[in-house]
Amino acid sequence: MHKDSKICMFLALIWIATVYAESVIVTSTQSNERKLKSAVFRSPAFVLGPGQVQNKIYLGIDFPKGHIALKGFDAEVVDEGGNSIPLHETYLHHWLVETLYHKMPLTEEQTKAQTRRLHSSNYIVAGNDGICQDDTLSQIFGLGSETRHTSTFIPDPYGIVVGDPKQIPEGYVEDWMLNVHAIDTRGVVNSLGCTECRCNLYNVTKDEYGRPLRENYIGGLNCCYEGTQCQLKEGFQGEIRTLYLKYTVYWMNLDESIVPVRTYILDVTDTGQRSDGSSSGQSHVGCQVEYDVAPCSAGSPPSECIYTREAHMAIPQGGDVIYAVAHQHTGGLGSVLYGQPME
Repeated sequence: MHKDSKICMFLALIWIATVYAESVIVTSTQSNERKLKSAVFRSPAFVLGPGQVQNKIYLGIDFPKGHIALKGFDAEVVDEGGNSIPLHETYLHHWLVETLYHKMPLTEEQTKAQTRRLHSSNYIVAGNDGICQDDTLSQIFGLGSETRHTSTFIPDPYGIVVGDPKQIPEGYVEDWMLNVHAIDTRGVVNSLGCTECRCNLYNVTKDEYGRPLRENYIGGLNCCYEGTQCQLKEGFQGEIRTLYLKYTVYWMNLDESIVPVRTYILDVTDTGQRSDGSSSGQSHVGCQVEYDVAPCSAGSPPSECIYTREAHMAIPQGGDVIYAVAHQHTGGLGSVLYGQPME
């Protein structure tokens, strides 16, 4: 990581196999006598003008139904004609997909885009297998600006098993939620600063819940939330665009040949501490999601201007690592996932 006061996030999504017993296009291909299915969906529309931010939460999205094994999830931002939107125009900060249970069928109002996390007793976030605290980083799939060139496909014979009636709480039904965080960088004074969510460029002093930003918080998710505006060049005019997240889901019908995997999210900022149940603020607890990179000393050569951060954590359930991918923002040079011993 280059040390240049950049705000970065680092997540690792891994799947581990453990020994324990609007328009839609559907296609299927034959592979090893089993059918791989795929369907292309589109999120509800979101609207972006130059410098604007949308951080939408969509409930009850279109998704394959039944007791199935997920094999992959690809996504990209497109316009009304289905054309791919360049990353330098609309920065896809992140998208996340996670499972939830709700008590009753969603109403039309409930399926509209939301801007806040779910805090209703009508919903239960199913989450993944860990290892962050509570519902932090509870997605099953999720990437960001790297999504167009990153495969999420899980090789045979493995799959993420969903839709198991035995896992759904009584009185609830399983559904899926999509979070899309996009930043329009057309005409902004500092494209990099906007995608790093620097607070001064958004003229933000409070988070989306109206709470004052903590001292020395210079940028991050708390400054580029739903409805914020990054500073534009004087006099710049640009069209307002209607956009969508187009996503393709790959799955197979569940049979005895599928080996289930568990989904874990690892966060390099994880402090290793967990809540003691008290009501007081515990900002030091668990996965922090983002962190600051301190600037280099003046005159430092690029070869010496490197920042490295690492974390040590234990996976609660053993097994073989089937797939792993890292998520970093601009400035990230790479990541490595080691086992124990370091290998």
